[in-house]
Amino acid sequence: MISKIFKRGAGAALALAVMAGAAGALDISGAGATFPYPIYAKWAEAYKKETGNGLNYQSIGSGGGIKQIKARTVTFGASDQPLKADDLQSAGLIQWPQVIGGIVPVVNLDGVTPGELTLDGETLAKIFLGEVTKWDDAPIKKLNPKAKLTSAPIVVVHRSDGSGTTFNFTNYLSKVSPDWKSKVGENASVEWPVGIGAKGNEGVANNVANTKGAIGYVEYAYAKQNKLTYTKMLNRDGKSVAPNMESFQAAAAGADWAHAEGFYEILTNEPGAKTWPITAATFILLPKEPKDEAAAGEAMKFFGWAFGHGGKMAEELDYIPMPKTVVELVKKTWATVKGTDGKPLSH
Repeated sequence: MISKIFKRGAGAALALAVMAGAAGALDISGAGATFPYPIYAKWAEAYKKETGNGLNYQSIGSGGGIKQIKARTVTFGASDQPLKADDLQSAGLIQWPQVIGGIVPVVNLDGVTPGELTLDGETLAKIFLGEVTKWDDAPIKKLNPKAKLTSAPIVVVHRSDGSGTTFNFTNYLSKVSPDWKSKVGENASVEWPVGIGAKGNEGVANNVANTKGAIGYVEYAYAKQNKLTYTKMLNRDGKSVAPNMESFQAAAAGADWAHAEGFYEILTNEPGAKTWPITAATFILLPKEPKDEAAAGEAMKFFGWAFGHGGKMAEELDYIPMPKTVVELVKKTWATVKGTDGKPLSH
C-alpha cells in the first residue's frame, strides 16, 4: 500500500490519510511535513487496527502545518523546521521530536546507479545556485573521475511550498557554502536562483523521476520507494558516505536533546566519519490548552504508542526512532498540556 502512495503523489497520500480516519471511534487530525508522511501513514494503519481510532494527516508541508496548528484548525501540526522557544511560547504550543530521517540528493541520469556519484556540499550549493550547469562540469568531474558523465544540462528541482525539508537542506548549504549563505540563506521558503518548483517530497520525487538530467532533494524513504538514484555525499570529516540507517544514526548520536530548549535541535553537518551530512528530526506541535481535549489526549496516546511500538516500522522505512532517554524527556513535556480543569491530559 505504501509504495502505491509514493508513486501516485500527494493527492493519493492525502486520500489514504483521510481513509485511515474515516470510520474511527475517535479521529485525530494533523497537518504538516511531507518528510515523515511515509511513517505516519504506516503507524496510522497499525494504530487503527489495534485501537479503532484513526489519524487524518494532511501531508501539506511544514509551513502549512505550522499555520494550521497556530490557527487551531487541526489537533496537531508537524514540521521539520523546529520552532524556537519564544515562538512556541507566544503560540501556546509544545514541540517534540518524533523521528529522525535523512535528506538525500536524487538524480535522473541514464546509466548512473544509486550511490555511484558523489557530491560535496560546495558543489551541491553551486548546482542549486545555477553556477554548475552541466553534468560533466569540472567540480562534478573532480569528485567523480571514473564516472561516465554526460554534457546534458542539469535541471534543478526544488520545493515550491513552505518546507521543513527545504529548511534543513538550505541550513546545510548555508553551513558549507558562504556564497549560498549570503545569496540565498536558510528558511522553509527561499528565493531559488534556478530550477523548477514542486509541491511536497512527493512532487520533487515525481519531477526528478520524470525529468532527464534532473537533481532534487527528498527524504530518503521517498528515494527508496520511487527507486530514485541517490548520490553519496562527502561529509564534514571529508569521508564519502551513503544514506542509510548507520549514517543517519551517526548524525543523530551527537544531539543534546536534554539541553535543547523546546527541543530545538538541528542535525545538519554534524562531525563524524560515518555521519550523513543532511540529517533531520521531524517535530510534532501541540497546543498547551487544546480546543478538543479528547482529540489532543488521543494524539498523545497515538504518538506514545508510536514511540513504544513503532520503532521497527520506522526502521523498515529507514527512519531512526528516538532514543528511550529522549522519549522520557518528551513525555515529561506532555504534562504541560492541560484541560479546562487544569489537569494534564496525558496519562
